[in-house]
Amino acid sequence: MPDISQYFPITSPTMIFFVVLCIILFAPIIMGKLRIPHIVGMVLAGVAIGPHGLNILAKDDSFDLFGHVGLFYIMLLAGLEMNMANFMKNRVRTVTHGLMAFVVPMAMGFVINRVILDYNIMTSILLASMYASHTIITYPIIMRYGLTRQRSVTIAVGATAITDTLTLLVLAIVGGLFKGEITGGFWMLLFLKLAAVFFVIFFAFPRIARYFFHRNEDNVAQFIFVLAMTFLGAWLMEIIGMEGLLGAFLTGLVLNRYVPHLSPLMLNLEFVGNAIFIPYFLISVGMLVNVHLLFGGLDTLQVAGVMILVALTSKWIASLFTQKLFGMRAVERELIYGLSNAQAGATLAAVMVGYNLIMPDGQRLLNDDVLNGTVILILITCIFSSFMTERASKQIALESQTAVPEDEKGDDEKIMVPMKHTDTADTLVGLAIMMRNRTLNRGFVALNIVYDDSNRLKFQERGRNLLEHVTRLANHSDTMVQTQVRIATNIINGIKHAFKEFNASEIIMGMHTGKDSAKEFWGEFIPGLFNGLNRQIIIVRCLRPLNTIRRIQVAVPSRAEFEPGFYRWLERLARMAGNLECRIHFHAKRETLSLINEYLQNRHPGVRAEYSFMAHWIDMPKLADSVNDDHMFVVVTARKGTISYKPALERLPEELTKYFTGKSLMIIFPDQYGEPVEVMTFVAPQHHEQRSAYDILTTWIMKHFK
Repeated sequence: MPDISQYFPITSPTMIFFVVLCIILFAPIIMGKLRIPHIVGMVLAGVAIGPHGLNILAKDDSFDLFGHVGLFYIMLLAGLEMNMANFMKNRVRTVTHGLMAFVVPMAMGFVINRVILDYNIMTSILLASMYASHTIITYPIIMRYGLTRQRSVTIAVGATAITDTLTLLVLAIVGGLFKGEITGGFWMLLFLKLAAVFFVIFFAFPRIARYFFHRNEDNVAQFIFVLAMTFLGAWLMEIIGMEGLLGAFLTGLVLNRYVPHLSPLMLNLEFVGNAIFIPYFLISVGMLVNVHLLFGGLDTLQVAGVMILVALTSKWIASLFTQKLFGMRAVERELIYGLSNAQAGATLAAVMVGYNLIMPDGQRLLNDDVLNGTVILILITCIFSSFMTERASKQIALESQTAVPEDEKGDDEKIMVPMKHTDTADTLVGLAIMMRNRTLNRGFVALNIVYDDSNRLKFQERGRNLLEHVTRLANHSDTMVQTQVRIATNIINGIKHAFKEFNASEIIMGMHTGKDSAKEFWGEFIPGLFNGLNRQIIIVRCLRPLNTIRRIQVAVPSRAEFEPGFYRWLERLARMAGNLECRIHFHAKRETLSLINEYLQNRHPGVRAEYSFMAHWIDMPKLADSVNDDHMFVVVTARKGTISYKPALERLPEELTKYFTGKSLMIIFPDQYGEPVEVMTFVAPQHHEQRSAYDILTTWIMKHFK
């Protein structure tokens, strides 16, 4: 047999990358056949190809670099995916679990290290801090099941930041003691450095992000910007002696509201992380494992066994305490336990700090047995955590699928988006994606109408190019889209006929972009459209990127709650506010506000809503003082002849033009009837003109007989 060992480990960068890509490609397929979590496959593959396995690849600088990036990426995605409203709502639970997940392993680990392993005080403290920390490497499982906004996930992710911060503080203190840095000014200096970094991340980063996102809408530029800010935050933490993973997580938190959950940017971040960086990190963790240590001696096995027992037991006690204290379900406890089990990032940092500290007698603070035991601990906890998270996630996902409300199962939702200009297409598509029902996952219809005249062929080609752009946008957000370039002799009839052919439920369209005057506010087509269709129509003028909107202000007329389409537009705005993670402020009468509050509490408890009493519709212009440039002002209006219509709505174009120029606007015409009425009767008028004959006659008389 030829000796092929001389060709290993592979040193060619091209072949190294090829082997890693093969692992990333085939490990999930093989693990799926064996019903084993994919993450476990990555770690085991790293064990097999590593220097302590088949020695196919050496753990060179590329694995250190990409593994480092992968760990930061996990923390970044955890911060970006976190529902901040849910986090604030569960902050007591989060802090409680974070403290318990730190205190229980520290206390339990210190006692066992002293009694069973017979280590000194400093070694026992440092080793106990390793049990307290954890890394949420199973977060990709949560993302795959779509559970990132579950209460238990929010608690576990928030607790991770708390436990890792406290662990890193212990490392800084222990390292300072051995280096003789613990003096009178140590605590003050440590506090000032932490305060300075937190100030930069929480005060400067959001302002930089707001400035950048407002002026750059290119997805590639935004992607690079998010990564650059992440590594800047990680570096700031590292220069003060903390671990960079904490900085990456905090950066994800502050950029959370600028990266909507359903945006193409978020999909790109998840795609790159799950395809390259996170698998690289998992493989690099597996390459640390030396399987020969399992048979190398009883000391290493004893230390590893104690470490594994303490780590798994203490985290379970902390999870049980949180569940019982706050009355949570058993499956939620399992999910919290699974997420807070894996030891990786901060654990490696702790063991390396202790391994590099030399005591006065020449011994290392953490010896080779602890180092080897830590590697085994990482492997076992990663595998155990993956199985626990997979099982709990699957159970919660099955429960959520069977708990879909009946009104959602029978929803007729199908959004149509007529569009003409490329510069407004991104905003309209973004709104359609944010307002759609993710459970139904029906996508939307993109429509372009072309006049049937001599320029038809030229505008048809433009329309096809526009809709190809829309299709790419929808694909980036993993959303289905139907497109049609329609030829019509009348734009209004073309939209109405397409609306009926696609059996659409509502329309989202751009606002007329003519001269900024009240007479031309609606433009040529919009009045005929909302008078000719009795379904919901949303007209939008957004002057800044959607992800930079900080508040939605909604003016609601009296008796709007009696309209059949009341809950439809309320549901759409609630979804929009939830996806943008911004506040929504309603201005209406008390009866209307009460129903809005009840609906949001029952259906969207995570939406941060505020309510203000508006006695009369004539007070609507006064809201202009409270509408800032980064707000979206929404006006719920009504068609003539409907129950919430009032003559004051006739002045809407003048008021919006006079008081809300330069503001982002959204005008909503709710459903007039529950279902389209096609039967001709003499009871209800068949058509409503925007201006009555009396108004036209009065205007003509006033003009000619001043």
